[in-house]
Amino acid sequence: VCCRDFSISLPQKIEALSGSCVIINCRFEIKGTHDRDLTESAATGVWLKDGTRAVNDQVFNSKGPKPKFSGKITGKLHEKNCTTIFYNVSSNHTGYYHFRIESGNLKYTYTQAFSTINVIGSSHKPTVQLYVEQKEVQDQEEVLEGSSVSLRCSAETLCSSPPPTLTWSSTPRIPLSESSRLQELISDLNFTATHRQHKVTFTCTITYQLQDENKTAQNSVTLHVQYSPKNTSVSVIPSSSVLEGSSVTLICSSDANPAVLNYTWSRESEGQLEQLQTGDTLTFNRTDWKHRGLYHCTAQNKHGSQNSSVMLDIQYSPKNTSVSVIPSSSVLEGSSVTLICSSDANPAVLSYTCSRESEGQLEQLQTGDTLTFNRTDLKHRGWYHCTAQNQHGSHNSSVMLDIQ
Repeated sequence: VCCRDFSISLPQKIEALSGSCVIINCRFEIKGTHDRDLTESAATGVWLKDGTRAVNDQVFNSKGPKPKFSGKITGKLHEKNCTTIFYNVSSNHTGYYHFRIESGNLKYTYTQAFSTINVIGSSHKPTVQLYVEQKEVQDQEEVLEGSSVSLRCSAETLCSSPPPTLTWSSTPRIPLSESSRLQELISDLNFTATHRQHKVTFTCTITYQLQDENKTAQNSVTLHVQYSPKNTSVSVIPSSSVLEGSSVTLICSSDANPAVLNYTWSRESEGQLEQLQTGDTLTFNRTDWKHRGLYHCTAQNKHGSQNSSVMLDIQYSPKNTSVSVIPSSSVLEGSSVTLICSSDANPAVLSYTCSRESEGQLEQLQTGDTLTFNRTDLKHRGWYHCTAQNQHGSHNSSVMLDIQ
């Protein structure tokens, strides 16, 4: 007790937000000879600004009726706690502060240490950290679809009543679910990364509700999610149904990050898969009916692959038209005979027309793919023509019917 001397503990530098409050955490010690002077009723705390003159530099007195600065000593002076809060601070509060204790015969200014208060017009940006699978990462390209992601927002707490809040937002907007620990001013945003979050910007905003206005500051991070090909599709120009002999181009597209490394084309024909070529386009300058079939495009990057299919329909006029005769093209008079016409066409044959050539004249008989004579006669002898027709053209075939 005999060796105890005057000393004080207080922060060297304090930042305060204009319009809010500022707290000076403060404890002091006195000489042992003054212990009797320091009483709860007599103790007075005084703050001096930018000087040590007890009167001229005084900005706050805990017993004063109208202090220059509005505030309150929240610590108990008789317990040597001089912690103080100043309200509604402005640029006028910027400066250095000495504490003075007065209590009976005890009157002492602590010139050996002071606090410097710096009043700022706007709060500092919060800090945003990215964690993937619970490990902090600096390279945003490391986020793989399906991995566990946590975005942590933290901020320095400046004195404010009510306390500042942290909020999350995103551009473009997606649903967010956050967990906050406001006493530490930390807010975590936890989710499983999907391709929908690629290039989404997440913004954390700190808001101070002040008397005259709200003051905010924000920080952002843009997520770059790597994923296998998605939304793979095949478009056909001019159309997936074209006329034989015309040109057609199949174009494959896919969404992937990193971009698609290669596109591979294959065709399904008669149950067999035929590999064709690589590249995002497949062109037939002159189509043939043999090009008809189901085409597959496979898009691939280092994370996987996805395919899409399209049916290419080649339309053509009738071809390979033929007439078959049952039982035979040479029959006995009085017997029955049937002529059947068939043809390959796309779209299918619209109509079959049967005609007979007799004495140099062409006689139209009927429509339909079959012509039947239930009882043949010598007059039925001659050349029979079948014409197959669809919207793209016609083709005919002939047979000689011999009546014996």
